[in-house]
Amino acid sequence: MVRGKTQMRRIENATSRQVTFSKRRNELLKKAFELSVLCDAEVALIIFSPSGKLYEYASSSMRETIERYQRHMKNVETRSGGSDEIVDQNAQHFKREAETLAKKIELLEASKRKLMGEGLGSCTVEELQQLEQQLERSVANVRARKSQVFNEQVEQLKEKEKLLAAENAMLCEKHGVELMEIPEEESDDPTEALPNAESSEISDVETELFIGPPEGRIKRVILQN
Repeated sequence: MVRGKTQMRRIENATSRQVTFSKRRNELLKKAFELSVLCDAEVALIIFSPSGKLYEYASSSMRETIERYQRHMKNVETRSGGSDEIVDQNAQHFKREAETLAKKIELLEASKRKLMGEGLGSCTVEELQQLEQQLERSVANVRARKSQVFNEQVEQLKEKEKLLAAENAMLCEKHGVELMEIPEEESDDPTEALPNAESSEISDVETELFIGPPEGRIKRVILQN
C-alpha cells in the first residue's frame, strides 16, 4: 500500500487533528530522547496542545536548560553591542586618520607652491633662506646627476667607437684595403705641415683620390691652390 503525502496545512477535522497531534507529539519526544542519548546533547522540548495541555522533555533539568538558554542569549546580545561599539571606534579612528592625511597633503601642496616661487608673500626671512638653501641643494643634486649622465654617455660612445673601429679593420682586411691611421692631435701652427716654411706662397699640390676596391679603383687628380 502506497502511503499518501500529507499536505502541510491545518487539518479541519477535529478528530483527525487530535490523532495526528498525539502521533507526531510522541514521535517528536522520541526523537528528542534519541538525540540526547546518541549525541550526548542537552535537549529541552516544550509542547502545548491546542487545548493548552503541557508536554515536555528535558535530558537533564528543564529549569537549568532554560537558564542556560537565557544566559546564552544575553551573551549574544552583549557581544553584538560590543561589536557595534568596536565598529564605531574603528570608524572614528579612520576619520581622524583621514583628517590628518588631508592636513599633510595641504602642507605639501603649500610647500610645493613655495618651491615653484608662488605664495611667498607670507614667508619670513628665515623661511625664504631655508627655501633658498633647499633649492641650492636641489640644483647641486641635479648638476651632479647631469654630469654622471654625461660621463655615462661618453663611455658608451667610446665603446661604440671601439666596436666601429674593430668592424672597420675587419672590413679592410677582408677587402685587402690598407687601414689608414688618423692622427690623434694636429699642430696648431699651419706652417709646420708645409715642406718649405720660408716660402710665402703655397704651390699647387696634386692629390690622388682612389675610389672603389683595389682592382677597380678610379684615379682622380685634384689640384689645390
